[in-house]
Amino acid sequence: MKFSPRFDLDGAELFPAALNGVEVGAVAELFGEAGAAGRRLDAVAVAPVTHLLRATGAIGRLAIELVGEAARPIRAIAFDKSANANWRLGWHQDRVIPVRERVEVPGFSAWSVKSGQLHVQPPVETISRMATLRVHVDAVDDENAPLRFLAGSHNLGRLTDAHIAALARDGVKARCLAQPGDVWAYSTPVVHSSAEQRRSGRRRVLQVDYSADDLPGGLEWVPLV
Repeated sequence: MKFSPRFDLDGAELFPAALNGVEVGAVAELFGEAGAAGRRLDAVAVAPVTHLLRATGAIGRLAIELVGEAARPIRAIAFDKSANANWRLGWHQDRVIPVRERVEVPGFSAWSVKSGQLHVQPPVETISRMATLRVHVDAVDDENAPLRFLAGSHNLGRLTDAHIAALARDGVKARCLAQPGDVWAYSTPVVHSSAEQRRSGRRRVLQVDYSADDLPGGLEWVPLV
């Protein structure tokens, strides 16, 4: 029986043909020539697809469905696997969020800077209410480094490396195969990984994180739209 994961139950869900051909073309323009691995995008960089990220757009509508009417994009990354930029990523959870400036607030720790942008690790509850949407520009099969996730792991809170290793050994693994225009959504804390690409060509994915929360204590998201 084919496994059709659900966002709430399993931690991920496929939305086939969520973008039409014109919209996929607009997303593809963000990538340019092959060569960059994971490039963090600011409001200027995502301007050509802002209409898709808003509440009325093809991507924003999905985010509202998953996290609520107040959903807003808080981070965007362009992943471009190819012969020029091929990598693998072990099993892990996404644990940090970008913020405008450093404000010391209880529960927010492990400050870092990634590609010039300030990040912080929030309470796990903040991450658990987020959704990560992966917009596929290219087809993804077993040879083209599909994202893999451990079904149900999004409900387990913040996990230690040892716990993640045990889950990766014994848990239910699922692959995110896709066609151009498909969107895979995963609950941001779900444990996931990605192997190296095993054939030529590109695997371009625009990954956008959404949250409907306001941050406490003077912390602010970095707006994308």
